Amino acid sequence: MSTLSTALHWRAEPLWRPVHRVIRSGVPEKYLPWLLDPASLTERIINHCRGNFYVRLLDQRRARPLRNEAEALDMRSGTRAIVRQVQLMCGDTPWVYARTIIPPQTIVRKSHRFTTLGARSLGAMLFADPSMKRGEVEIACLMPWDRLYQLATRELCDKPKMIWGRRSLFRVGGKPLLVCEFFLSAIADF
Repeated sequence: MSTLSTALHWRAEPLWRPVHRVIRSGVPEKYLPWLLDPASLTERIINHCRGNFYVRLLDQRRARPLRNEAEALDMRSGTRAIVRQVQLMCGDTPWVYARTIIPPQTIVRKSHRFTTLGARSLGAMLFADPSMKRGEVEIACLMPWDRLYQLATRELCDKPKMIWGRRSLFRVGGKPLLVCEFFLSAIADF
């Protein structure tokens, strides 16, 4: 295997770091408020877009999560989960690529609502639920050779050099789900 293909294989998944271990001087200033905001991202985008917000459902199916996603959820290797991929839109412009992993133990009677969202906002539902608890925020930077970069940019004409993102493990009614949010170039313009 060549050095390049080894490097590409090694970086197939993003390197997530807890927010307190990220060197903030390495993160472009324009992304920090978005990455570090503990409130609802959906609500923040709605406020910026003045009524032009909507969720574009890209894909939702049972699939194997990435290795680091399965580890974050304490899932056994090879276990399938619901993988939901959306874009958070401001008008016709995608601002965020979001990926949610919902493990089998979360898909039970009351939590079945996660699998029937369609183009509705998961964030609005999470932050409205009084049982919701959010875990520590982790940050990663996607590069063109990262697998998630390819998924995040597949609908974009102009592909950025890098994409900053965050993820958190949420618990609703004690049941886990992993929410990953990647901030696309247009979000920094506002």
